[in-house]
Amino acid sequence: MVSFSYTAADEEKSRGVRRMKTLATSLLLLVAVIYALATWARNAGAGAWAGYVAAAAEAGMVGALADWFAVTALFRHPLGVPIPHTAIIPKKKDQLGASLGTFVGENFLSADVVRGRLTALGVGGRLGAWLADPAHADRVVAELSTALRGALTVLRDADVQAVVGEAITRRAEAMEIAPPLGKTLEKVVDDGAHRRGVDLICARAHDWLVTHGDSVMDAVQGGAPGWTPRFVDKRIGERVYKELLRFVTEMRDMPGHPARGAIDRFLADFAAELQADTDTRARVERLKSDLLARPEVQDVIASAWASVRALIIAAAEDDHSQLRLRARASLISLGRRLASDARLQAKVDGWAEDAAAYLVTTYRTEITSLITDTVASWDATQTSRKIEANIGRDLQFIRINGTVVGALAGLLIYAVSHALGG
Repeated sequence: MVSFSYTAADEEKSRGVRRMKTLATSLLLLVAVIYALATWARNAGAGAWAGYVAAAAEAGMVGALADWFAVTALFRHPLGVPIPHTAIIPKKKDQLGASLGTFVGENFLSADVVRGRLTALGVGGRLGAWLADPAHADRVVAELSTALRGALTVLRDADVQAVVGEAITRRAEAMEIAPPLGKTLEKVVDDGAHRRGVDLICARAHDWLVTHGDSVMDAVQGGAPGWTPRFVDKRIGERVYKELLRFVTEMRDMPGHPARGAIDRFLADFAAELQADTDTRARVERLKSDLLARPEVQDVIASAWASVRALIIAAAEDDHSQLRLRARASLISLGRRLASDARLQAKVDGWAEDAAAYLVTTYRTEITSLITDTVASWDATQTSRKIEANIGRDLQFIRINGTVVGALAGLLIYAVSHALGG
């Protein structure tokens, strides 16, 4: 059983109920005393007025007792006697909870009621006016940033890395990369963008040859036959080195060098083969599969999540990051459009109504069961005390009103009876 926590506010309300009970009971005792005195006066020959007062007091007592019984029967057995249909709230608590759940479900959680309420609210226009305020947009961006950081913090890097790695690998294996590579290379060659790469390679090759001339000549001499004289090998090595250096220097300094044209033609032909040649495309696919299967590549793919996560967290924490600034600008722009565009407002209103109607119709039973199950879990005695503390003071006015109305009704009945009988 789950009971209410009795708060200081509840105790204060309970003291108010006790004061009202004392007042109502005192009024009952007062009319009882008046009845006794009026009856004694009537028997002593005090006059006709004593009969009227006694009749009013008698009816007031009846009304007070009847209403005391009714009010008390809601919460407990009057005088501790287990009279049928008393202690209604403790006994009928579960039925009251079920009835309350049914009432809420039928009258508040129906699609028509929800749609009507949302239509009257004009969600789209209100949302647009609210978002158009830069202060509100800043607040939304701040809350979204906090939520994003929290979500990224909760996620386990190992699990996300595994999912991301598998997704990238599966996507890469399913997609043939040779034709896109061919189209890209063809575009690069047509635009001449590759020439900067050729310039860089030629410059680096020239610098390397200047720095490592002895190594080149030694390599040439080392590959010569053993029967040739050493001076001949040396002259050949020096000649080869000079020609190689001259060739690379000319390629570096002459944009129209024939070797550069040969590179252009080779790249253009290779781009065409990547798109049309079956054998070339198959070899590229095999190379792609071999690369994807290497542990180093898989580690790079998996570690991509850590880099992306760090970038997102840093952008979310920085008030002046492009992520937050663009999100803020987009929210303000959306708010202004929503505030001024009736068609967009109608769409947003329709989405909100459809979503709310779906939720209340799909989960109405779960929502109402929350009410019934919660009420069913309450302790009956504590529930009765809690309810009495909150509404008992008003119920005591019923006892007071019953005393007054009963006295007036008794006086009226006695007067009419006396008049008809007289």
